[in-house]
Parts: sequence; C-alpha cells; structure tokens
Amino acid sequence: MIYFQQGSEKSVLRPDDLKKGLFAALEKLGNRQKVLAVPPDYTRFHSKAGELTGYAYEYYGKKLTDVLPALGTHTAMTREQMDHMFAGIPQNLFRVHDWRNDVVTMGLVPGSFISEITDGRIDYDWPAQVNKMIRDGGHDLILSIGQVVPHEVIGMANYNKNIFVGTGGSEGINKSHFIGAVYGMERIMGRANNPVRKVLNYASHEFTAHLPIIYVLTVVGNDPLEGLVVRGLFIGDDKEVFERAADLSLKVNFEMVEEPLKKVVVYLDPTEFKSTWLGNKSIYRTRMALADGAELIVLAPGLKEFGEDPTIDKLIRKYGYRGTPATLKATNENEDLRENLGAAAHLIHGSSEGRFTITYCPGALSKEEIESVNFKYADLNEMTSRYNPEKLKDGKNILPDGEEIFFISNPALGLWAHKDRFSE
Repeated sequence: MIYFQQGSEKSVLRPDDLKKGLFAALEKLGNRQKVLAVPPDYTRFHSKAGELTGYAYEYYGKKLTDVLPALGTHTAMTREQMDHMFAGIPQNLFRVHDWRNDVVTMGLVPGSFISEITDGRIDYDWPAQVNKMIRDGGHDLILSIGQVVPHEVIGMANYNKNIFVGTGGSEGINKSHFIGAVYGMERIMGRANNPVRKVLNYASHEFTAHLPIIYVLTVVGNDPLEGLVVRGLFIGDDKEVFERAADLSLKVNFEMVEEPLKKVVVYLDPTEFKSTWLGNKSIYRTRMALADGAELIVLAPGLKEFGEDPTIDKLIRKYGYRGTPATLKATNENEDLRENLGAAAHLIHGSSEGRFTITYCPGALSKEEIESVNFKYADLNEMTSRYNPEKLKDGKNILPDGEEIFFISNPALGLWAHKDRFSE
C-alpha cells in the first residue's frame, strides 16, 4: 500500500515538503509505541535520509527508541558523522550493526528458484538474514529510510535491500553480491526487475511480510541551478512504492550519452569515499558509457584503503581487480574467496575486463599499492591541477588546450550508458 507519493523529473521538494509528506504518511499508520528507524549510513549522506530520520524523531519523540544505520559491510559511523547526518537525534539511540555476528536467519530462498532466475548460473540456497533487532526488537513500526538510485549489485538501490543487505549477515550479503556479479552487472544496472531483486522480493513475501516495515524512499538528482535536490518522496509497505520510485529515478539519475566516452574524469568526495569498495562506483556507473580503449581517471583525495572491512581489504590486496575469468578461477581454488563471495563479486565489478584503463589518483595509498591491485596510478596533485573539480562542470568539458573530457562530480548519484551497451 502507498501512503504518500510526490514528485516528478522537475520537482524540487524542500525540507518542509519532506516533513509534511512523512507526517501525512505516519498519521495514516495510527498510534505506534515503539519505533525503529533504519536509515543508511554516512556513505549515503546525500539521500536526505538523515533529515527524514530527524523528522521521524520529531513526530514520535521518545517512542522512536532505536536508530539502526544500515551499515551492511561498512565501518560504523563516527560521532561526528552521526552529528552531521542526524542532527538533533540523541546519540544514545544509535545501534551498530555487526554483519558478521549480529544477525538471525528468517528463512531460505531455495536454490531451485535461484537457478531458475539466473539461467542456471547459481543454484545455492540464499539465507534471508537481518539484524536480530528487526525480528526480536518488539517494535510496532520499522521505518526503512533511503534513496532509490541505479546500483551495480541490485539494479536500483534501496527498498528491501536496506533490510536484507543493509542489516544483513555475512552469508546473505556475500551470496547476493555474487549472484549479481555472475549474472552480469551490465544486465542488472538500472533495472528494477532482475535476479537479485527477485531473491529479495521472495524473502520479503515469504519471511518478513508479518513485520511492520514501512519504506520511506527518496529520489535525488542534480539541478543545474540548485545542485542536489529531492525530486521525489515515496512512502509505502510493498514493492509498488519501490517500483514508482525506481521509475522516477531512471528519469532523474540515468543519462544516455550520445557517443561512447573516450575520457572520463570522476571526483570522489573525501568525506564520502575512503575505499575502493565505495570508490569503484566510478567504474560501475560509467562502464556502460565508456568506449573500448577509453581512459577513466578517478580523483580520490580521501582514498586510504581498499576494503571497508579488514578481511575484505586483505582479499582485495591479495587478488586484485583482474577480471571475471581470473576471479572465478581464484574463487574456485581458494577457500578465503569462497568464504567471502561478496569480495569476489566486488573484484569482478571493479575490473574493466581489459576493455578500458582505470587510473586512480589516491590521497593516502601509494603507487605500489594501487598498481598491485591492477589499477594505474597518477599523482593526485598533478591530476587535480589539470582536472580541477571546482572548475569543471558535470558532463562534457573542453580544456584550454583542446582536450575533451566528460566529468562526473559524484558517481553515486547516477548511471551513464551508451545505447550500444544498454537496452531496457
């Protein structure tokens, strides 16, 4: 059921619009006594989920007893990040999700179903895991808050991904990521209906339908005059609310380029991107727009590690981004990768498969470290001097010496493709 919806490609929803929309939806739900909010973490700062969580706290007061950021595999938020993203919410309400130890399994999606929807590529059972607070917290309302945007693992981010991956467990996260990687990232990105989403929808229908989960979904886009703006707000309890948000997101966040791009420069905000685990959105979101032999340059002043998790960081350093065949071979031959299929999936996602070059310009990783994982390296200061993010505009730029580049100021906000590599 949809409790509230507002937005269009040209809409600009102000803070007061978001507050009124959320309050209107919560009013329809009736009185609630114990509320859990599940927003994204700081890596989704621009989702407006922080503000919406604040409005929920304003509405419910002490009845909002817990805030569980959907960390997935990410590191816990710092006090400074919580203050910045969730201003006004007491920090004693925040809980830290431990994806390795803090989960319960709601049920198993059978391998026969997964085999059917992946054309026989994968046939293992998938555990529908969630943080134990989701099942056992005694809440009479769970607000799952977040942004719908094109995504490399699940086609379009959010909805039940926020629950099953954001508060999920090691096995569930690893196996869901691997399904997407083996099925093919370029067959999934920008598509709301795909095998990974079908697995999560199965789990929602069979295992968590009894839980009082309401989804609060934003669509955020770049306005040429105002910068980041909210284009849509959708609130409801089933997949229809997600599908409507996804339809708008494709119109807002997806750009079909006229010709394959030969040189792309991506800037990674240092407050948001500190690892290639996140920073490789620069690769995922542009790969379908890049020409064969193209050059991708990633300006990454905050980059200090490969994985957000120590185990995954070690695996990335060990195996590197060497393409699908090499990664699948390593997975078959090495137990450490088989036990961390999410890392194996990430290694596949982060490779150009030899089709284009990837040059990272890191703030705090060495040339040797970058090259050891099969990326090219360039000096950040030199490249920032030539490709100054403060002077470039999103899209096509022609530099004073005539060089033409395509600039992207935040890869997390969109998906870029050329028609030859994307068909709906």
